[in-house]
Amino acid sequence: MITRNEFETLCAIRQNPGATQRELADALGVSLGTVNNVHRSLTKAKLIEEGRITARGLKELRPYKVENAVIMAAGLSSRFAPISYERPKGLLKVRGEVLIERQIEQLMEAGVNEIVVVVGYKCELFFYLEEKYGVQIVVNHEYASKNNHSTLMRVREMLGNTYICSSDDYFTTNPFEQYVWKAYYSAEFSEGPTREWCMETDRKGRIEKVTVGGENAWYMTGHAYFDKAFSDRFVEILEAEYDDPRTADKLWEELYIEHIDEFDMEIKEYEPDVIFEFDSLDELRDFDPLFLENVDSSIFDNIVAVLGCDKSEIRDVYPLKQGLTNLSCHFTTDDGEYVYRHPGVGTEQMIDRSAEVQALNLAKSIGIDKTFVFENAKTGWKISKFIKNCRELDPRDDAQLAEAMQVAHKLHGQNVSLDRHFDYLQEGLKYEKLLLKKGPINVPGYEELKAQAEKARAYAAQDNAPECLTHNDFFNLNLLYDEEGNLSLIDWEYAGMSDYASDYGTFVVTCMLNDEEADRALEHYFGRTPTLEERRHNYAFVGLAGWCWYVWSLQKESEGDYVGEWLYTYYRYAKKYLPKAIELYEQPQE
Repeated sequence: MITRNEFETLCAIRQNPGATQRELADALGVSLGTVNNVHRSLTKAKLIEEGRITARGLKELRPYKVENAVIMAAGLSSRFAPISYERPKGLLKVRGEVLIERQIEQLMEAGVNEIVVVVGYKCELFFYLEEKYGVQIVVNHEYASKNNHSTLMRVREMLGNTYICSSDDYFTTNPFEQYVWKAYYSAEFSEGPTREWCMETDRKGRIEKVTVGGENAWYMTGHAYFDKAFSDRFVEILEAEYDDPRTADKLWEELYIEHIDEFDMEIKEYEPDVIFEFDSLDELRDFDPLFLENVDSSIFDNIVAVLGCDKSEIRDVYPLKQGLTNLSCHFTTDDGEYVYRHPGVGTEQMIDRSAEVQALNLAKSIGIDKTFVFENAKTGWKISKFIKNCRELDPRDDAQLAEAMQVAHKLHGQNVSLDRHFDYLQEGLKYEKLLLKKGPINVPGYEELKAQAEKARAYAAQDNAPECLTHNDFFNLNLLYDEEGNLSLIDWEYAGMSDYASDYGTFVVTCMLNDEEADRALEHYFGRTPTLEERRHNYAFVGLAGWCWYVWSLQKESEGDYVGEWLYTYYRYAKKYLPKAIELYEQPQE
């Protein structure tokens, strides 16, 4: 078995046949004496002859030959919003080259021709690589529900002497080789503090510990290499832990770190400016100043068209917390800070965008949404002003509670009509229909609660309460104060014509108001003590809101989504307010 010095010298001779020993010493960064000794031992073992590698030498290298490469390209790259909303990050063109294509070409240049590209998000955009380069495409259908360890699970049978790469890395010089001594993780050195994953090693370079954050340390970046021994043990761990729910959000690196004592992986140090991982649009633009000017992006075209700015002005781009239906990012121009909302997949079947635009324009005109700039009624993309240092409305503060109810009252008093209609009972029955497709609803008390919802809605319908424009997602997270204390009601996707009490019902449930707070909210809404008829009507809609979202929660849980404590919250308000309203309707009238 050859030593590391013999391996590295043998590889150097294979690449540079006939090189002098001084040339080999310079290439390997070792002393001439070391090369002399190694050269003699290789010659004696008949691994080289007259400065050239022999067939026996090639056979000796065979266990170290790279078999293949896996390029991970399944993720959304949400930190690279908004461009990642249109195409995966690995398909961006940087300095004139598509990131993943450049990496494929570098691998092939190094003699690694068996390349597997694992795709997920917008997977169809990668399919052309199969014909252009002869790579193998594998689809990871779990990319949205699990982290990147699911990509390696998908190709676990292919792991051996394997490069593990990310599709969006840019290497200024080719880091790949045809023969590799042992498993490694690439690293760069951080002068001063860093929030990257920092490595500690023994004196031979074996990684012993990894911590998130450090100072003056080597940190993980770029690609990794698995040798056969590493791959075999890693696959055993991956298969054993894959179905554990606690593993779903883990990177493959976390699985490795949790079992780090079981692996012999070393650090491979790189000089600065060799490996680039672009974590933001601004980082990429620092590397390629003409990137935005050259990028083919309808999103940036939209921003320029609406705001009348130049692409070069757009900066400070970062994703915001994603909602259930949309993707949003922050950006800044010379005129201020904004939010770009990109409609999620399938939202065109859920949201009436024309109704949303109507509601937004009305809300802007009457001063209850000061953030709205523009929305495309056909596709649903939207630009809003960013509320800097905003704070959510506190429903426990009586003055703020009063302001929220005044906003609702003002909205409900507008003489407008939208095509979209909203009814809590009918919405809940839609979710029930989806739930029943999976089988009977064997939840104790479900049928009794449903019967109460139907009864309460029937009673409320007899009140002939006015139908008006309602927000239908009316709760404190959508009521934001700016730095001057101005309140805006945002997110109008579900706006439509409904019973005026729908917004009150939503607010009480989602803000989890107690009895006293709920009654105070009604007093603030009417500006007086509500009548018995008004109280029972609004209580019915608290119960209906709770029931509707309770059924929604059951349906989401049946699909494997975790709703958490909201399931019980919705149930609790339905269970409490439906019979409360029914009792008031059925008590003898004075």
